[in-house]
Amino acid sequence: MSMKKKLLHGAFFLALFLSAGYSSFAQCKEWKWPENPEEKAKAEEKVTLYTDAYKGKHFKQAQISLNWLLNNTPNLNTSIYINGADIYDQLASAEKVEARRKVYIDSLMIIYDLRVKNCGEEAAVINRKANHFVKYYVNDETKIAEALSLMDKAYELNGVNVLDASIIAYMAVVRQNKLKLKTLTDDQVIQRYDKIMEVIDAKIKKAQSEGKPIDRYKKMQDDVNAILVTIVTVDCKFVKTYLEPKFKQNNNDIALAKKIFSFMLQGKCIDDPLWLEAGESIHRNTPEGERDCGLAKTLGKAYLAADNTSKAEAYFKEAQSICKEASDKGESVLYLGSIENKKGDKRSARELYKQAASFGGETAKDAYEKIGDLYMNSFEDCAEKKSQAEDRMVYLLAYDYYQKAGSNKMAMAKRSFPSKAEIFEQNIEAGSTKVIGCWINESTTVRTRD
Repeated sequence: MSMKKKLLHGAFFLALFLSAGYSSFAQCKEWKWPENPEEKAKAEEKVTLYTDAYKGKHFKQAQISLNWLLNNTPNLNTSIYINGADIYDQLASAEKVEARRKVYIDSLMIIYDLRVKNCGEEAAVINRKANHFVKYYVNDETKIAEALSLMDKAYELNGVNVLDASIIAYMAVVRQNKLKLKTLTDDQVIQRYDKIMEVIDAKIKKAQSEGKPIDRYKKMQDDVNAILVTIVTVDCKFVKTYLEPKFKQNNNDIALAKKIFSFMLQGKCIDDPLWLEAGESIHRNTPEGERDCGLAKTLGKAYLAADNTSKAEAYFKEAQSICKEASDKGESVLYLGSIENKKGDKRSARELYKQAASFGGETAKDAYEKIGDLYMNSFEDCAEKKSQAEDRMVYLLAYDYYQKAGSNKMAMAKRSFPSKAEIFEQNIEAGSTKVIGCWINESTTVRTRD
């Protein structure tokens, strides 16, 4: 037999099974051995031979007995298809000769078709077939249309239950069809993008309900969005043209709101009121126990920048309660302190800054610096205009907090300390303890600027 015939023989041998008259959708979860004792013994021998070779990673040897089982006992057990797919995947992955590699890939695809024909489970099997097809053919222009068709079918059959591996793979093959074959319109790309994001959202929700991490799904969202912007021009004009009209019709569509929020952030057009409306929609339509800490903080910052302190305060208070990380909680309290300061309530601001400092890390440094700023800016409020030495004591406290923060504002505060002459005139000794009154009511050590 020629080399070409040998290469084709394996795939053709398997392809013959597809025309066999086995009943469709039979279940193969239980072992179904042949009733004839001799045939049963033969099948048991082949199972032993192929599994031993498979476990030993002798995949070429394993395929011989495997093919016999597929041909003679196609309803034996699902495992012959599961292991068979892995065998041909391993052979295809390792093969350097392209012609032989193609035969192994064809055989792998036939394994999946045979499994559906003889054992059912079409949704799960087509999903796996699609993943492997994309793995081997995502860069083959003669195959990427078929890859897209398979992925479309996998999503149609499985909905939000598609395999995790199908998320980026689907988006990748959408990109290939759009850019290389130019067979997809922008709308067709967005339709598939919507399906993918719906899947990710569902997987995030499921993971949260089970107390599992969601970081990898968040990364998938970022990766899918990154691919999308290479396929269609996703800018603020795109959002305003394609997405805003839909959002105006239904501003409770959380999936749409998420796209608008993300795309406008990427497009750097967050000054548009639509961005904030989308963010609020996401927050409002997310169940309380599942709300995102980062989004609550972002909305708070946006409203604080817009001088809407009441809304900013509400979002930061919610962030303080829903955030898990100490740094996030501390940052939320820090902003609440800034809001009190903005209102002119320095005492309340200081208490919140001290609370923020208790969370440690960079938050503590920021909090101490802000307390220092409160004291630096309290000279006019607290000066009695009787003694420069007494009035300037507030700068000593500002320095103390700048020092705790490791802030370079220490030098600025020190330049405002009283002089030696000024404290001498008031009979105040350097190194003594001084209580600063006014709203502050805190003690410090007397020092001079010279």
